[in-house]
Amino acid sequence: RQHGRGSFTGAVFSCGEGQRRYKLYVPPGPARAPRPLLVLLHGCTQNADDFATGTAMNGLADEQDCLVLYPEQDRGANPNGCWNWFDPAHQARAGEPALIAALTRQVMAEQDADPARVYVAGLSAGGAMAAVLGAAYPELYAGVGVHSGLPAGSGRDMISGLQAMKRPGHTARLRQAVPIIVFHGDADSVVHPDNGQTVLRQFIAPHGPHALTETRTREEATGHACTRARWHTAAGELVAEHWLVHGAAHAWQGGDPAGSHASAAGPSATRAMLAFFLHRHAEVTQPA
Repeated sequence: RQHGRGSFTGAVFSCGEGQRRYKLYVPPGPARAPRPLLVLLHGCTQNADDFATGTAMNGLADEQDCLVLYPEQDRGANPNGCWNWFDPAHQARAGEPALIAALTRQVMAEQDADPARVYVAGLSAGGAMAAVLGAAYPELYAGVGVHSGLPAGSGRDMISGLQAMKRPGHTARLRQAVPIIVFHGDADSVVHPDNGQTVLRQFIAPHGPHALTETRTREEATGHACTRARWHTAAGELVAEHWLVHGAAHAWQGGDPAGSHASAAGPSATRAMLAFFLHRHAEVTQPA
């Protein structure tokens, strides 16, 4: 199912780190200003079209005049179509992260995207790779979204990666803080929800132990209640957000079930992530 009224076209990108197919969504009409760019990474067994359907991101991208880039994993690199987040060869500025970063830069140049508003998000294995990209390329990505994923640096091989899915283990230390939004269902039996909490802690740690103020609210959404926590700096900047969706399994929340691993129930992760990325500064609170 196609969401959005703009163009959704596929191409192949090649660089020294390899070759991958991708699809790019461009909203209709001329750009009102340099557009933001969201890089959206699918989960295992998914592809760009399927993930675009399940997240319904392209329709919301029309509203926000936002480019959306969907890199696609090659089955030769991983038979299940998973990004190799658990492999140390793909946990820093090399391998798949370097390829995705280079593709991001090419699309930025071709589309005259706003370099200050480039973001990366993903689901499951794609969420884990989004965390890797945020940790490895803080100068490129101005925000990270991790839905049902794992922290950067989880796993040293396939076995420890599978173990980390059940219980968070070793994680990487971030060189600098990057704004982070996390979604996770507390009934997720594929990736334990403790991983979402660990992603959050990993990304806010560079701020220091007492630099942020946390606010927590309970919200009702279609089919699921959720606990929403937000962290602000002393200056009132929103730098982190965590949505724990009660009773939700391993699926993109508030999505289109015509796509795989997407649930129509729950708060819209698509809307919440775009709002966090594009409107954080509009939500600045006055310090007490």
